[in-house]
Amino acid sequence: MEQNTQNKYLIPLAIVVAGAFVAIAIYFGGSTPQLGSEQVASPTTDIDIASVTTTDHIVGSRSAALVIVEYSDTECPYCKVFHNTMKEIVSTYSGQVAWVYRHFPIAQLHTKAPKEAEATECANELGGNQAFWKYIDKLFEITNSNDSLDPSELPKIATTIGLNGTAFNACLSSGKYAEFVTKSVEEAVKAGARGTPYSVIVSKNGTKTIINGAEPIEMVKSKIDTLLK
Repeated sequence: MEQNTQNKYLIPLAIVVAGAFVAIAIYFGGSTPQLGSEQVASPTTDIDIASVTTTDHIVGSRSAALVIVEYSDTECPYCKVFHNTMKEIVSTYSGQVAWVYRHFPIAQLHTKAPKEAEATECANELGGNQAFWKYIDKLFEITNSNDSLDPSELPKIATTIGLNGTAFNACLSSGKYAEFVTKSVEEAVKAGARGTPYSVIVSKNGTKTIINGAEPIEMVKSKIDTLLK
């Protein structure tokens, strides 16, 4: 995982092991994750996921009936697909469902993803939550996934959405958000993530329902409709 010299020795062994586990599982077991899982995820309170706070990147209201917290990797092809699914979900369930995006770059598979995650945080610093979403939307739009995005595109995306290129480059080169991204990875693993995308539907009553990878939109809607009854 890319990060500055001061922090590179601070990554917990659990994260490295989890990343290796994911990489091995993908290599021997297929894609990460499957586009549609046949597993039925029942609501539970046992998932240890960090609470949504004002520092989270969110589309919709924090007081929505359901909040979907997604842990994602910008170079994961299934995340690219699921990103569009989530955009349609929040549009369809306007006011009822909110979407929180959190970082889970799997550096063992996508070496460029950690720095891309940092880039989205620099966009947020310079332009706020709206700039974060514009930046990540554009990033997912132009990357073909699997480490295909040229790093030179990162500052171009910033200027395309109206950010100051010089300030963006200074932020990104500083590595100031490397530790923030690492912490998000730690939280993802703690919440049960072993692949990307990994999403949890959090209800107001505290129950949590897992979305198994890049599930088709109809499967996601079915879970949402059940929870909204």
